[in-house]
Amino acid sequence: MSTLANRVLGSVWLNANSYEEVEADTHANRQAVGIVILSSVAAAVGTRTTSVGSIASLVVVALASWIIWVLLTLFIGTQLLPGNATRADFGQLLRTTGFSAAPGILRVLGILPVVGWAIFLAATIWMLFSFVVAVRQALDYSSTGGALGVCILGWLIHAVLFFGFVIVAV
Repeated sequence: MSTLANRVLGSVWLNANSYEEVEADTHANRQAVGIVILSSVAAAVGTRTTSVGSIASLVVVALASWIIWVLLTLFIGTQLLPGNATRADFGQLLRTTGFSAAPGILRVLGILPVVGWAIFLAATIWMLFSFVVAVRQALDYSSTGGALGVCILGWLIHAVLFFGFVIVAV
């Protein structure tokens, strides 16, 4: 079994075998959540959020948002658009998508003058690619296109719900 560092690096490099290993390891849930938390803190620091309260709020929102996206992805991928070999549960998607947040740790470099915003943006896009690979592996799709479709549909629904909540809450 790989170390946490090997799993994180494998996930960052979009290594399908790393995602398969994490998917199968039911003891990796805490690791996955930890990566999402670390990535969220890195994003807060990278956007120059300075108060502990603001960072904590951002982490809570990021965790809730991630879990909602995982649930949407699970429903869409297993009920609406399953592949021929799709067999997945919440834990499998939680672990694989949690590890897909690993590139987001680089968002801490958003604090750098001049180039920080570009690094932050690149890391965020890298996370999206990583999420697609994680979904492809967790849902046992034979192609990346199916996973991309599930991710886009889940993201659109998630965005409508999130922005709808924000509009109602404000």
